[in-house]
Amino acid sequence: MFSQFRNIDTAFAHIKRFSLFLVVGCVLLSGFAVWQAFKMVREVTGKVYILAGGKALEAFSAERKDNVAVEIRDHVKMFHYYFFTLDPDEKVIARNIGAALNLADESAKKSYDNLREQGYYTNLVSANISQEIVVDSVQVDLEVYPFRFKCFASQTLVRSTSTVWRKLVTQGFLRNVSRSDNNPHGFLIQR
Repeated sequence: MFSQFRNIDTAFAHIKRFSLFLVVGCVLLSGFAVWQAFKMVREVTGKVYILAGGKALEAFSAERKDNVAVEIRDHVKMFHYYFFTLDPDEKVIARNIGAALNLADESAKKSYDNLREQGYYTNLVSANISQEIVVDSVQVDLEVYPFRFKCFASQTLVRSTSTVWRKLVTQGFLRNVSRSDNNPHGFLIQR
């Protein structure tokens, strides 16, 4: 096997060539591995899997501006749900109103205080009235800031003797605020 390496110069040249090919091969293999790793990272970046009900659902990352209209509609629906869906229980009323006031500015607090002073919530409890709201639609104008909304809803008041249905139309503006556990959309309703 080593018979061809009769003199030192040719043996050194062969070892040098073999080492050069080995180093080039290792560099190429390493470069290919790094390239494949970056390619795989690029494919996986932005994908989040959520486990819901035993099923893995893929969630895609998006910019906030892509979903502003959807988030505004849900924010308005949640505010109206918390503010207008009430049971004849003081703790439920306090919890729902507290959640609603986290989604709006002082104008909602003033409306709540006015209703409380007029005895509206006391009448709900004493007359055993349940109040529910279903938001029919929310119109949003994203052209100007703060964002304008108009909400159309149906309100149901259930008494022991009768049921009353009302149509409710509210409108206002939304401005951006920091997201939090109490305000997950990061909007604040204002008049």
